[in-house]
Amino acid sequence: MRIALLSDIHGNLPALEAVVADLRARAVDRIVNLGDILSGPLWPLETARYLMAQDWPTIAGNHERQLLSITPAKPGGASDRFARECLGDAELTWLRALPATMRLSDDVFLCHGTPRRDIEYFLDSQVGERLVLATATEVAERLGEERATLVCCGHTHIPRVLRSARGQWLVNPGSVGLQAWDDDHPEVHVAEMGSPDARYAIAEQSERGWVVQSISVPYDHESAARIAARHGREDWARWLRTGYAAASPLGPIRS
Repeated sequence: MRIALLSDIHGNLPALEAVVADLRARAVDRIVNLGDILSGPLWPLETARYLMAQDWPTIAGNHERQLLSITPAKPGGASDRFARECLGDAELTWLRALPATMRLSDDVFLCHGTPRRDIEYFLDSQVGERLVLATATEVAERLGEERATLVCCGHTHIPRVLRSARGQWLVNPGSVGLQAWDDDHPEVHVAEMGSPDARYAIAEQSERGWVVQSISVPYDHESAARIAARHGREDWARWLRTGYAAASPLGPIRS
């Protein structure tokens, strides 16, 4: 069993297409999508239509939930709002049908954040202005009673492969579509990959257990950055061009 793990596409269709092209030579058995699919100032409608034509197991992330919760009284964030305004009834119906978690088999469990919450960091924790590797105690508490031998998540955009105290493989493939971001909840912090390339992972079941490969794929990130800037999101344009969150030409924020 060889499973390609994709997450956090964020409407970046050129990055997704580059990943799919890279996968053609890798003979995977399944491709799964771990959520945060469309939100952002890029190509949400086109990305939705592309994915709706696939037969990939797909779960919803926190941005799907947030996008679908938008009302006139609760307009939501700019990235969710942009995507929602681009989508039609067919795309919204597709999003509403996506589950929050999925069990591919007894061995493989899919979630976006953690098994219990789509917006919770799993393999990373916030320390000051940064996300850093979570402690073994934090990981075990967030994992809870989940016993699958391979637990796959997304949300932070940071590629990680960890082992739980029970010996389970815990994998975050990183983000297909966005290699830096910032947030102000609960306090201001950033995540940065340091390059603009699309990320995904392949998990292969072997006699020794799961073998996980993290993969970085170049694509035309400049076209994505130009679209973000055209839609008034210079922050996204910077993140897409550089993989860094900081505006300073000297590089990333230092905490």
